[in-house]
Amino acid sequence: MRFKSKIHGAVKVGKRGQVVIPAKLRKSFAIKPRDRLLVFAQADKKIISLMPEKYFSKLLGKAGDKIYRGL
Repeated sequence: MRFKSKIHGAVKVGKRGQVVIPAKLRKSFAIKPRDRLLVFAQADKKIISLMPEKYFSKLLGKAGDKIYRGL
């Protein structure tokens, strides 16, 4: 699977450090209130990325399956 970067608008950081994820992205990633997002940072490139925890768990499960089958 290949992911392409795309600009989905701009967000403003609030006084408490909060940002709002655009509705179109929340819908396409099925992000609901109270869902957990993992925050990744590439400090050298000044990049912050978010990933829904549920997708990360699936990714780890698939990787574990491949490793297990390879043993």
